[in-house]
Amino acid sequence: MSYLLRVALPDVPGSLGRLASAIGTAGGNIDAIEIVERTADGRAVDDVFLAAEHGVMPDSIISACTALEGVDVLWISHYGAGSNLTRDLEVVEAMTAEPASAPDTLVDLLPATFVVDWAARVRRKGDGGELVHGSSAAPSRIPPDIHWPADLHRGALIEVPEELGEMLVAGCALGSAEMIVMVRRGGPEILPSEIARLSHLAALAQSISG
Repeated sequence: MSYLLRVALPDVPGSLGRLASAIGTAGGNIDAIEIVERTADGRAVDDVFLAAEHGVMPDSIISACTALEGVDVLWISHYGAGSNLTRDLEVVEAMTAEPASAPDTLVDLLPATFVVDWAARVRRKGDGGELVHGSSAAPSRIPPDIHWPADLHRGALIEVPEELGEMLVAGCALGSAEMIVMVRRGGPEILPSEIARLSHLAALAQSISG
């Protein structure tokens, strides 16, 4: 079974090695580690992608991690086995290869880059928006009760009605009349550093596409 583990730990030499050793001792094999955020109080937030050995429960891995001083497990969830992480540089290279379709390429690659459920390119329509392009799991339309945020220049979290379920949504401007959104169901929380990365990639997509 494969998992995404989000942890906060001291941002000092040796912390990541101790974490990796603890996960290995508990029966987890690390596939990749992504640094998500460094905080002002000297901690780092990392996403750890791992496969658990047969019979190993996630509780065992959590216990091994939290037994380390200063380590907090923020989230653990199933992660599709065989899924490939896409790094920001790979996204830029893919967008540059097909400049005219750079915004849509970004949307297609966002789920693998940010480990979100789906992403979409949305055009403003009144107070809401209409779908221009979505990743493979995106809905066919944007619900009418989701309103266009007031300021998306630097990106922002977007509130959604409770009846739509436990959705975490972030968006950023793509020009003056469009935005790019990404959606996680359940968690982990979309952090400010992830929104900043999304905004940076969207600005590059706009620049590349001309």
